[in-house]
Amino acid sequence: MSGSGEDRDVALLDAAGLHRLVEVLIERGYRVVGPTLRDNAIVLDELESAADLPRGWGVEVAPGHYRLRRRDDGAAFGHSSGPQSWKQFLHPPRRRLWSGTRDGFGSTEADEEVPRYAFLGVRGCDLAAIATLDRVLGRGQFPDNSFVKRHRQIFVVAVNCTEPGGLCFCASMGTGPAAGPGYDLSLTERCDGDAVNYLVDVGTQDGADVLAALPHRAASNAEISSSRADVEAASHRMGRQMPDTNLRDLLVRSRESPQWEEVASRCLTCGNCTMVCPTCYCTSTEDISDLTGQHAERWQHWASCYQFDFTYIHGGSVRQSGASRYRHWLTHKLGTWHDQFDMSGCVGCGRCIAWCPTGIDITEEMNKMARDD
Repeated sequence: MSGSGEDRDVALLDAAGLHRLVEVLIERGYRVVGPTLRDNAIVLDELESAADLPRGWGVEVAPGHYRLRRRDDGAAFGHSSGPQSWKQFLHPPRRRLWSGTRDGFGSTEADEEVPRYAFLGVRGCDLAAIATLDRVLGRGQFPDNSFVKRHRQIFVVAVNCTEPGGLCFCASMGTGPAAGPGYDLSLTERCDGDAVNYLVDVGTQDGADVLAALPHRAASNAEISSSRADVEAASHRMGRQMPDTNLRDLLVRSRESPQWEEVASRCLTCGNCTMVCPTCYCTSTEDISDLTGQHAERWQHWASCYQFDFTYIHGGSVRQSGASRYRHWLTHKLGTWHDQFDMSGCVGCGRCIAWCPTGIDITEEMNKMARDD
């Protein structure tokens, strides 16, 4: 998944072609995961067909606010980020590392059967998040074997954004609205009322092989130019923006800012922001056994730096105040992540803003710091 599609022919699919795309991927042994409507939200789940996509639905988002809304067209991807990210399929929230009995080990993660996923509808920000997780979990000094196996088998159908949400700030993070490298196929949805078609860019040979199995035609120069212009226009209509400065250096200079205490007065340290973040990767482990003591298992599960015991060492926790925990999260995400991984840990999806119970806005806090600097 290394191509960007720039040097290949551009095709056009209609709605029937999108339905056939899902069918072809299933026929090729993939479990197709994409957005669908459930529990008053647009969530990611396994699709049986393209009919499961949330056609005609959009969302309204604001700090601490997420609501579905009816659209006046038939767009299947006319919505911004929901509460979930693709991280859950590559780096599961809960995973058994091993199990055993008094007679010996029963199984380890090496025995894990890894599904072949096809991700349908990956935005530019989330595509960048997958690349970020790969840098952290896949290509670090000690790779996570489960992540590596899962990531190696995915097929990615990205979707370029033409209608950013109220909390999107991918343009200021350099991750969108156009999908960057890392896709097999990339779609740009074009709507005229209920009539919908999709401009298709090919990123890999696997993507080209799948496209060849679909009913499609070559896109005209006018269709290509119009679609590219729609994506470019979206970059100037972001709902949020990070300050145009070196965020890492700004956070270093702001270490003793009184703003940390002000934010802490609103922060519940609930960890919602880390749970919905598509790049937060921290985990903890727990050992469990049955009542007889004959069987034991070790499980890995997501953890949050907002948890009081996250930094527990003999004698207590290192970061005991809410202000110190919020400062650590933000400073790592936008600052020291560069030192560790040569990249930012934020992709500008806006999930942490929407799903914060008190509506704390990461872009607003950074802009305040920049003004006070």
